[in-house]
Amino acid sequence: MNIDLHIHSTASDGTLTPLEILSLARRLGLAAIAITDHDTLAGSRELLERSARLGIKAVSGVEISAAPPSLCPQRGSFHVLGYGIAFDHSRLNQILERLQNARSERNPKIIQRLNDLGFALDLAEAAELAGGLDGLGRPHIARLMKHKGYVASIDEAFDRYLGHGKPGYVDKFRVPCQEAMRLIRDAGGIPVLAHPGVTLDDGLDLDRLLADLVAMGLGGIEVYYPDHDAVQTARFAGAARRHGLLMTGGSDFHGSLKPEIQMGVGSGTLAVPYTLYEALAAALAARRGHVAASARE
Repeated sequence: MNIDLHIHSTASDGTLTPLEILSLARRLGLAAIAITDHDTLAGSRELLERSARLGIKAVSGVEISAAPPSLCPQRGSFHVLGYGIAFDHSRLNQILERLQNARSERNPKIIQRLNDLGFALDLAEAAELAGGLDGLGRPHIARLMKHKGYVASIDEAFDRYLGHGKPGYVDKFRVPCQEAMRLIRDAGGIPVLAHPGVTLDDGLDLDRLLADLVAMGLGGIEVYYPDHDAVQTARFAGAARRHGLLMTGGSDFHGSLKPEIQMGVGSGTLAVPYTLYEALAAALAARRGHVAASARE
């Protein structure tokens, strides 16, 4: 039995609703899944409300756009996955709302920059492709550029216009990395470093970085990921064992927005074992027990 703990729905930049994701997961025979939308819990909340009726195990999730820690000189977002979080944690919801607002405020500025470059684009057109303004982001603008024939692919839109340092790029607010992890833990969850093979530079001292992140509250690392080759997967698994971290994995499925990536199998070879879900579920249960015991003292 395989699992997929990194899926995006229409609540952020995916093209399938949570119910459609559940139905697809059932057809694919996945034993456990998590919706980890960008900076919102809406998709994950709907997933958990419906999953039990379809006989699929599910865990709450989110992917937070954090600022890179000091050891990572990169620009852009440093993605932190949060699993097993409570939906009603007020401070976490406040931060997620601020991150959503930052994205909403950035979108018209990106459209304006692209208009200045000669592209006939409208925010309403992008919102229609996204199913509304909620969750609208750069991938939807890239999809609109492809739809109108300005680029051949979404990757080309990012490589030429929407990526960091490109003429259509606009920066946004990101929550400090340590605060993102603290909020996930305060909400009863476990913070996990997302797709390190994509996020981290090859020359980075991985053990030094993980030691710093563990001190901030990191509880896991995404070992299994479509862009991780066998060498990287083994490297990250070894690092997880050395630092006492949980291992997770997922496809980063976005539906038709990234048609080359399919739920459960990624680009065709991904297989995330069910034992990883069992370990995560056990760690979350132990964490809930510890929190309950502390509250009684």
